[in-house]
Amino acid sequence: MAGLRSALLFVLQSIVVGLAVAFLVVLIRPDLLPSIGNHGAVTSYADAVEISAPAVANVYTKRLVEYTPSPDERTRFRVQNSFGSAVVIDPEGYLVTNYHVVAQAAEIRIQLSDGRIANPERVGMDAETDLALLKVDLGTLPAVKLGNSSQLRIGDVVLAIGNPYGLAKSVTQGIVSGKGRVIPEALPTFADFIQTDAAINAGNSGGALVNVAGELVGINSAVLAQDAETEGISFAIPVDLVRGVVDEIKQHGRVIRGWMGLQPDDLTDAERAAMGIEGSVGILLSEVYAGSPADIADLRAGDAILEINGEQVSSQRQARLIVAAANPGDALELIGLRDGERFRTTVIAAERPVAPD
Repeated sequence: MAGLRSALLFVLQSIVVGLAVAFLVVLIRPDLLPSIGNHGAVTSYADAVEISAPAVANVYTKRLVEYTPSPDERTRFRVQNSFGSAVVIDPEGYLVTNYHVVAQAAEIRIQLSDGRIANPERVGMDAETDLALLKVDLGTLPAVKLGNSSQLRIGDVVLAIGNPYGLAKSVTQGIVSGKGRVIPEALPTFADFIQTDAAINAGNSGGALVNVAGELVGINSAVLAQDAETEGISFAIPVDLVRGVVDEIKQHGRVIRGWMGLQPDDLTDAERAAMGIEGSVGILLSEVYAGSPADIADLRAGDAILEINGEQVSSQRQARLIVAAANPGDALELIGLRDGERFRTTVIAAERPVAPD
């Protein structure tokens, strides 16, 4: 009996000591308490902003704009001031922004998050992805860590950081609403956009879209045409595409893409049925440019293309991407349909002409 009493006393003493220690820990470090009622939900993205915001710079541009004061006066020029954003992606001084932010600028000024100002060099620009690479000589810069846009999921939280309306270091929050978006009226030919509902305004262009770890997942680029009934639809260029464009510009001063010299169009189901094509395969050649690689390979307007290098094609965009990924000089094997008869031909890719600034 005495032994049982001693055991119970020992257990009670242990409980009291444990409660006392827990009380002291909570009193001294209340932050160690587990979240109650929010199931571990994140209540702040301050850490992600603190990590990534120093890499986001303000861009100020000046361009000459023609205007006519009145019908009977000659055309004059005025200076138009604009603003945008850029992201430091390399501590050696490389920044990425949008092509449309700097393409027509007579003067560009970059202001870093720490207040330093410089006039950057335009290393290279690519209108077909709406990207431009700039370089400043200010010593080592705070560069953002590049994430992986292919791993983004619909519903992931993202933050847009930029210089909207000249309000430096502005941050808005949203979620990924869609991936691989194509905007027909937008400038880029090859950008598959990330759609987000983070607020993007004038001046956000060229700024950072980051994940909750503070990693760059996109470059903010466009918004859907604003009207009273449209909001929360914004677009960013995926960082996986940015990587490739930056590497090409660093190596060549431009992006080198394959080109066949033709104008493809999508086929309707009715057109496929009339041509005897089963399923959703095939694109239509509406034009073949004289003297182009396609012309040399005897492709003609009205031909349907079913495969390129063994890959079935079902849209003109898919065909453009396959051809653009080729290097000049590469042989592209095509299977087509002309007047109901299948044919094969080989097109030797040339370099895609550079889009004018």
